[in-house]
Amino acid sequence: MSLPVHLVPSLDGVCVGSSVTVDGDEAHHAVAVRRLRVGEAVVLTDGRGTSVVAEVGATGKRVFSVTVTSVETAPAPAPAITVVQALPKGDRGELAVEVLTEVGVARVVPWAASRSVAVWKGERAEKSLARWRSTAREAAKQARRSWFPEVDPLASTADVVALVASASLAVVLHEAATVPLTSLAVPADGSVLVVVGPEGGLADDEVAALVAAGATSVRLGAEVLRTSTAGVVAVAALLARTPRWG
Repeated sequence: MSLPVHLVPSLDGVCVGSSVTVDGDEAHHAVAVRRLRVGEAVVLTDGRGTSVVAEVGATGKRVFSVTVTSVETAPAPAPAITVVQALPKGDRGELAVEVLTEVGVARVVPWAASRSVAVWKGERAEKSLARWRSTAREAAKQARRSWFPEVDPLASTADVVALVASASLAVVLHEAATVPLTSLAVPADGSVLVVVGPEGGLADDEVAALVAAGATSVRLGAEVLRTSTAGVVAVAALLARTPRWG
């Protein structure tokens, strides 16, 4: 059975035999919800490449301490994949973030596309972003990732155009495109950007601006996928053409 994974702020300088204390909400969930006990083994990660296996030495109401038994440091996965996700309606945004995290993306960028049904403004924007970030954090623990994804604040179309210009490879998923996604050469290093439109589809001016910035408009197949699942399908197709899945 896989060991439970807990996120900690830092594992800098930690080695075998080190003592680490976990507190706050992370510890509360482990002790009060999961009923963590002394003597159990757990995995701690800083979400930036370092993970340790450790044995629980003591528990409290919102705290537990462990002794490290092994340390592993993993390089950041390459190529790094960023998905620009147009805001879906309802809870489909969290679904998209969850599956994108599970498949291994490095960054998720919520996008206020012109045809997005959902609108993030004021307090709603803060709460929605917090939910996306919480979803990414929990999905990364479930997927046993050493590198946790970043979830950016809400981006405008101008922001997305700038991301396209800086990517090693950028693609825009579009049902009317004639270029198959699988026909593209995927860099083994660098950055890959995938842009996913909203339920209402991408506006012509959005596609034109992204293509002008260097993106390729591509299709996945004959089927039209939901915005919450199109991204993960595209990322999987790209990863299958890299050493990460080779």
